[in-house]
Amino acid sequence: MRHLILTEGHPPQSVALTAAEANALDELELALVTRSPHSTGWDVAAGNKVGVMALGELQVTILPKVPIDRLVFMMGYARNPAFWRNHDVRLDLDDDLATALAHAFVRQATQALEQGLLHGYRTRDDTLPVLRGRVRVGEQIGRRFGVLVPLEVTYDEFTADIAENQILHAAVVQMLRAPSVPATIRRSLHRLRLQLTDVSLLDRGLPLPTWQPSRLNIRYQPALRLAELILAGNSFEQRRGDLTVSGFVLDMWRIYEDFVCVALAEAIKTCGGTTSLQYRSHLDRAETVPLKPDLVWSRGGSPQMVVDAKYKAEKPAGFPQADLYQLLAYCTVFQLDDGHLVYAKGEEVAASHHVIGSHVRIHCHTLDLTGSPRDLLGQIERLAAGMIEIASSG
Repeated sequence: MRHLILTEGHPPQSVALTAAEANALDELELALVTRSPHSTGWDVAAGNKVGVMALGELQVTILPKVPIDRLVFMMGYARNPAFWRNHDVRLDLDDDLATALAHAFVRQATQALEQGLLHGYRTRDDTLPVLRGRVRVGEQIGRRFGVLVPLEVTYDEFTADIAENQILHAAVVQMLRAPSVPATIRRSLHRLRLQLTDVSLLDRGLPLPTWQPSRLNIRYQPALRLAELILAGNSFEQRRGDLTVSGFVLDMWRIYEDFVCVALAEAIKTCGGTTSLQYRSHLDRAETVPLKPDLVWSRGGSPQMVVDAKYKAEKPAGFPQADLYQLLAYCTVFQLDDGHLVYAKGEEVAASHHVIGSHVRIHCHTLDLTGSPRDLLGQIERLAAGMIEIASSG
């Protein structure tokens, strides 16, 4: 097995790849691959995804430029701020992302299951030769035309096949697909899967079943929160020509933008008003051009503040300042004098742009992702306070 290690944000490196490997990396958008002009190799740089993948005999690891534990915190906080504000997950920072997550999940899941599987009541519809629960009269008449047996019934079953165990089972399977997970951790995952044998496996691509925190499942909760993060990743296994391709990857831009928007919404809560994520509006009166800013804070039904989170500046060919044009459109439609862009520090610099011929000012902020979770949330709180002050003084 050949190994290629890339780090997000680092310059390209010249790598010897087969044409099939280069095409697979490019088509799956796992890296930026171009033919090297100075050799027969390829110039390869990390894109906006992090994780690990196997392309036939080549294993590619893409490391995030932020510590793995910070990455996991941002993912978790975006999904459940109340839990992740007061909890952390011990991760081995020397491991790649998939291995670190798998190792932490094994610890949490083993602890959750050491007292046995959690059981609960689950409502089932079934066809039985004897009465159990209650008869579904409409189904009985419509399907059986007056025949007394078999019976169409609904009953509550006390079972281990409940949402909590289904989520853990799905996360075990997801981690087993990751190509970099070492044999010791893989054996532990197989033991967990054996414990969950009687639990149904969720269909890939469908929403996760819902569960509610309670005193009954309190021992499961850390493992469940980590399982949800694992299942938010993109695990794949497919054929690309003659190559078998598998991997576990995450979109850095999505993690960053989700975290910033949820954290800002949490920080603004105390100011009253209404905060909307992915606010839907239109640029034109005919409503043919949709707008969807990341966050809008409103009072009395009227937008007072608009924010877009950008992991990196969007610079499509011919439009090098696309983010500024986008914020200008938002401010124009919402009749605001100020709009806000929040970049990851190191990608852009903090600045304010006063647009010629209008009152609009676009404020570009930066967020340092290298600090501790407490530092990150402190930056967000200060950022939110400054935005509210600007909105209130307008």
